[in-house]
Amino acid sequence: MAHSAPPASSLTSLVYADGRWHEGNPPLLGPLTHGVWLGSTIFDGARYFEGTAPDLIPHCERAVRSARLLGLQPMITGQEIAELAWEGIMRFPSDVALYIKPLFWGGGGFIVPDPASTCFALALNVSPMPEPTGFSACLSSFRRPALDMAPTMAKASCLYPNVARCVAEAQGKGFDTAVVRDPNGNIAEFAYNNLFYAKDGQVHTPAPNGTFLNGLTRQRIIGLLRDDGVEVIERAISFAELMEADEVFATGNYAKVGPCTRLEDRTLDPGPFAARARALYWEFARASAR
Repeated sequence: MAHSAPPASSLTSLVYADGRWHEGNPPLLGPLTHGVWLGSTIFDGARYFEGTAPDLIPHCERAVRSARLLGLQPMITGQEIAELAWEGIMRFPSDVALYIKPLFWGGGGFIVPDPASTCFALALNVSPMPEPTGFSACLSSFRRPALDMAPTMAKASCLYPNVARCVAEAQGKGFDTAVVRDPNGNIAEFAYNNLFYAKDGQVHTPAPNGTFLNGLTRQRIIGLLRDDGVEVIERAISFAELMEADEVFATGNYAKVGPCTRLEDRTLDPGPFAARARALYWEFARASAR
């Protein structure tokens, strides 16, 4: 069903909520909303660029799973969210890059959210794809929580203050982001991206252990590299091993693939595996254009 919206040329953001599209940042949550004061909010992120929205349905389906993990009761399926996202995408100029963010939150309840109060919104905003110029990272003193400490299997907003303090600590030291360990002291990920490194012709990445999200872009890159003949090893990795890497790179929905060019006091050149992973991803994305 079509919904009214502002002219495409004027848009920088659209939000679908309460059965219609809104321009800008509509006031949807109040101080008594469970998602505000008790944290029952989840989100996911997908991308639209160059006429394609790769893995849009899996991102939307993960949003539904995340909501259920927080005790919410989604009233819409991942497929339906994806169809709604395409309706929103088509209201923007075709040459813009968008960030696509489905959200669920509890409207009411005390401590435990009332499942029947579950609310939904879908936000799309203009957001250019970052250039893969490289980023710097240092080791964070903070760690990712374990599965029995926090809802780590959900893309839950309540996890992001810990992400933010990792980033703030790194930026205070002159770095862009941080390498974050798990409760056992092994590498989990970058603060908000999955982590890969190459050594002696192999690519290594931390094995999912319940302390960080097994990112959809991460999974896609692993599959693409393996199909291309690259050996990708998922295992426990120490920070000392990472410091001996030939190259280090990150994957994530927002920028897809980017090289780490400074790790603590080491300067790293963008390497061939990051470049190949990025090229393979763009080939996949263009082939899946709607």
